[in-house]
Amino acid sequence: MREHFFQLAGAIGRMLARGEGFLARYSGERSRFVRFNRAAIRQSGTVEQHYLAIELFRGRRHVSGRLAVTGTDADRQRVQSVVENLRETLSSAPEDPLFLINETILSTTRRDPGDLPPDSLVLPVILDAVAGLDFVGFYAAGPIWHGFANGFGQRNWSAVHSLLLDGCLYLHGDKAVKLFYGASRWDSDAFAAKLATAKVQLQHLDRPAKQIAPGEYRAFLAPAAMEELLGMLGWGGFSLAAHRTGTTPLIRLARGETSLNPMVALIENTKDGFAPAFQDEGFIRPDQVPLICDGQYRNCLTSPRSAIEFHAVQNGANGDESPVALEMAAGGLAQTDILATLGTGLLIGNLWYLNYSDRNACRLTGMTRFATFWVESGEIAGPVNVMRFDDSLYRILGSNLVALTAEREWRPSTSTYDCRSTSSMHIPGAVIDSLRLTL
Repeated sequence: MREHFFQLAGAIGRMLARGEGFLARYSGERSRFVRFNRAAIRQSGTVEQHYLAIELFRGRRHVSGRLAVTGTDADRQRVQSVVENLRETLSSAPEDPLFLINETILSTTRRDPGDLPPDSLVLPVILDAVAGLDFVGFYAAGPIWHGFANGFGQRNWSAVHSLLLDGCLYLHGDKAVKLFYGASRWDSDAFAAKLATAKVQLQHLDRPAKQIAPGEYRAFLAPAAMEELLGMLGWGGFSLAAHRTGTTPLIRLARGETSLNPMVALIENTKDGFAPAFQDEGFIRPDQVPLICDGQYRNCLTSPRSAIEFHAVQNGANGDESPVALEMAAGGLAQTDILATLGTGLLIGNLWYLNYSDRNACRLTGMTRFATFWVESGEIAGPVNVMRFDDSLYRILGSNLVALTAEREWRPSTSTYDCRSTSSMHIPGAVIDSLRLTL
């Protein structure tokens, strides 16, 4: 579709009237979806979709439309119809004082190798591995494409390939262990290691549950749990607009009133992620943007609109100014030493239903999920029933942070709303000296 998209962009340029300009954005995927239940394939199919968004502008007036494209000659006529409809609307559109587009031509191409395995290879491996277990979940794999073009001659293209297996090993009642594997290529050894860990946890989950009282407990947060916590920071934590309007949950950190543990370092690492290196207005994302360094706030993510409104310099962020390739620095805790370092406390595999209980204090509340275990003297004693936590990230990643794991987990987003997401995180697990459980 790359050449077809660029041909359509050229055609749009020839349709323009005097004084008009355009931005064109392409998104597409060819995704293989396989759904499992009771360790058997229950649904299998392929989703292929291609969309073209056209934004027509004159000065600071702009309007946009979106259409599905097929890769055939019929697309050109449909594009012309959309452009004509947009032109009719453009004259009555209000001027947008925050409208900013890239007028410097910066064309880029990314084409990752398609090393994804065929179904005939990967599906038997999965089915054999979960045979005899109650496994439920889905497998998704395939290429994801993004493109950008404008009337100045800029052309950008991104083609990435990813796969993920997101499911549960179900025991009974509300007892289940999460099984997640995401990668850009299939690694049977890596998948086998994750499955082996999940099977061990499933055995521990079959023990009598331990009831603990609300209070503060030492805890290990697995990367999946850390993903939920850091994901909440994406809700304004790194947004320039949120910082300038005082609505960011990290306002105290940004003002220098507090700090996180010096081990904490977060960057937006577009270079090693799946998201395209360009954003909707055609600006190029830097390879990396340091967000938090040595526990201190460093940079915001700044969209073109915020750049105008707050007299700042944009750095390739989209309109919501949320991370798309968040990476957290690793620590020095070996995987084999996690339980010994934890000692006595909670081993928390997942968190869910998170929200802010006090946004200004960066305090979060949520529930433990799936496999959460009580650990006694470095040994798993049994599962713990679902509990609610309510604590500040200034404590979790600040005064109470004991260690970060040396091994990090790459976690591509499982979102499939509208299309498969290209967002991802690369994050370690963490030992916390004290986590507040409220009920």
